[in-house]
Amino acid sequence: MDFRLTEEQESIRDAVAKICEPFDDAYWLDRDETGEFPHDFHKAMADGGWLGIAMPEEFGGAGLGVTEAAIMMHQVAYSSGAQSAASAIHINIFGPHPLVVAGTQEQKERHLPPLIRGEQKVCFGVTEPDAGLDTTSISTKAEKDGKGNYIVHGRKMWTSTAQEADKILLLARTTPKDQSDKKTAGISLFYTDFNRDYIEARVIPKMGRKSVDSNAVFIDGLPIPKEDLIGEEGKGFYYLLHGLNPERVLVGIEGVGIGQNALRRAVDYANERVVFGRQIGMNQSIQHPLAVNWTELEAAYMMCMLAADKYDRGMDCGAEANAAKYLGGEAGFKAATQAVLTHGGMGYAKEYHVERLMRESMIARIAPVSMQMILSHIAERKLGLPKSY
Repeated sequence: MDFRLTEEQESIRDAVAKICEPFDDAYWLDRDETGEFPHDFHKAMADGGWLGIAMPEEFGGAGLGVTEAAIMMHQVAYSSGAQSAASAIHINIFGPHPLVVAGTQEQKERHLPPLIRGEQKVCFGVTEPDAGLDTTSISTKAEKDGKGNYIVHGRKMWTSTAQEADKILLLARTTPKDQSDKKTAGISLFYTDFNRDYIEARVIPKMGRKSVDSNAVFIDGLPIPKEDLIGEEGKGFYYLLHGLNPERVLVGIEGVGIGQNALRRAVDYANERVVFGRQIGMNQSIQHPLAVNWTELEAAYMMCMLAADKYDRGMDCGAEANAAKYLGGEAGFKAATQAVLTHGGMGYAKEYHVERLMRESMIARIAPVSMQMILSHIAERKLGLPKSY
């Protein structure tokens, strides 16, 4: 396998880096302190045509694969914006995929172009407070109103960008779990208006990525026209699966980008900082942990690219995508943590930014699936061990 980027892929990397460059450390430090959504960054990426990198060309996208999307998101996460920048546009890359796979031509024509142009923002309504990763146990329900339309009641948790969203990709039960043939059935997917007359989004204060809001969402009688049902009723869980492997790849490679950002800063500081008359980078206690970070980040990057390549070729890539997310999350967090330690006391200061990177690197270890669930998946699917949950 040739791991070198093609000329087209190199041009993607370089063009994205150029867009990210004006949004420097000072810009993202301000967003980290104020919590203001990075609208101008989002617009710059939209104006460059990058929000539709993996969307079909007929709707204004670039029609490229997860490999190219991974290259783009790696560069975004490597920039000063780190996870805040990545999360501001992340859902555009993988979120609409179920709509592309299962939506009607009319739905795609109606929803995809304004999303790709950055005129609309969408949030993802899947996780619930009482279900967590057990998606088949969601309790949000969508009931028919007698005219074929739906009325939705329920709660969602950790819904990113709900303060900014115009649309919501919403998962809800149309048939109770105890009345379904199997637990994965009876769940439907909708792409509809984020109607604030019926939806309340409450911001969740959190440790990092302040400028990209996370929310507890309360839905009380939300009317959804039947035209906003994606695919067939009751098959939403299966449509959702189409976006899971790309999401894991992208989260993993974002973790790598953040880790490499932090590693670069740590190396610069180790070369510049002089203590006891010598650069601290001369000390093996500084050198060796950073060298380990480099090897782990490189290995994680390769796994992410392998998983993306297999996905684009139509090959089974579930284990590789999960491994990419696992390795990227772990390597990124370890590198960011080591960057703080390399800076010593100054690592705790916002001025050097590594503490922000450490806080943001935690996300790739938690979302969208826990490290333990990934290991259980690999143990079952690759090692042949019995299912543990």
